[in-house]
Amino acid sequence: MQLTFRRFDLRLRHTFTIARGSSDIDPVMLVELEHDGQVGLGEAAPSGRYGESIDTVGQFLGSLDLSRFHDPFALEDILAMVDAHRPGNPAAKAAVDLALHDWVGKRLGVPLYRLWGLNPEKTPVTSFTIGIDTPEVIRRKVEEAEPYPLLKIKLGSDHDREIMQAIRSVTKKTLRVDANEGWKTKEVALERVKWLEQEGVEFVEQPMPAADLAGTAWLRERSPLPLIADENCVRVNDIPLLRGVFDGINIKLMKCTGLREAMSMIRTAKACGLKVMMGCMIETSVAITAGAHLSPLLDYADLDGNVLTTNDPYRGVVIREGRLVLPDRPGIGVVLSA
Repeated sequence: MQLTFRRFDLRLRHTFTIARGSSDIDPVMLVELEHDGQVGLGEAAPSGRYGESIDTVGQFLGSLDLSRFHDPFALEDILAMVDAHRPGNPAAKAAVDLALHDWVGKRLGVPLYRLWGLNPEKTPVTSFTIGIDTPEVIRRKVEEAEPYPLLKIKLGSDHDREIMQAIRSVTKKTLRVDANEGWKTKEVALERVKWLEQEGVEFVEQPMPAADLAGTAWLRERSPLPLIADENCVRVNDIPLLRGVFDGINIKLMKCTGLREAMSMIRTAKACGLKVMMGCMIETSVAITAGAHLSPLLDYADLDGNVLTTNDPYRGVVIREGRLVLPDRPGIGVVLSA
């Protein structure tokens, strides 16, 4: 098997700001895995929150030797080796995972959802993300998001009330909130959650720093809204620790190492009585569509990273009236944009 990769800079429609910082361009690494004349596509969208950059992704992929493997169908053996190659590097590992799954689906001539026995009619509605910004820009973003019935609002700053006031001045849609660890004390978090219940919010994602699990457990005992773990839930081993602390988890391919781990996380979370959401980084349609193939198993979806950009080089999953519509092409099912 031969692995090649190249950097691609995704340009954002608007400056994207969360509680940790802002960006106008997000670099990703596009991967091709070739074997026996068939090419599988993958992608890494690194996040500094998990210790990665576009440079570390390149270093990891450049150090990876897959030549000992002669059968891409040996997913368990290959991905176990990739995972053990170096600690961390989840997005780089996800790129290989996606490329392998795409190769297998293409070789078998079936889309991934069919390979897993999933019903494409059961895909959920995805939320559309509104980043932190000035009230004027926030209102414009919400108006641009008119086709999307669900909005995910980034909070976690000193301007939370201004942002929500701007949003509620132009829409009455159901909202989901992501604080990205922005509320530093349990007392502040409780005050914000109680206020957000009155604003028609469905749930709150990662209200407090991941290191303060005890504070989050205290908050959940008093919270009128469900709490969803993001930064607290990276891989499958984290999930049992979250029972009684959160009501659900947010899986991201780029933090968990890919589809193989994501499937294990979905099953484990359900066994622990937790709701399951899948989110994303800023990604092309390669990674977004890969995640969408698992969406019939989800309670919630936040798979909009590609539609926040202006230069996605691929097309795959589409959103109709907010709902994810999977491509019926083999593998991940993406093709180059016209």
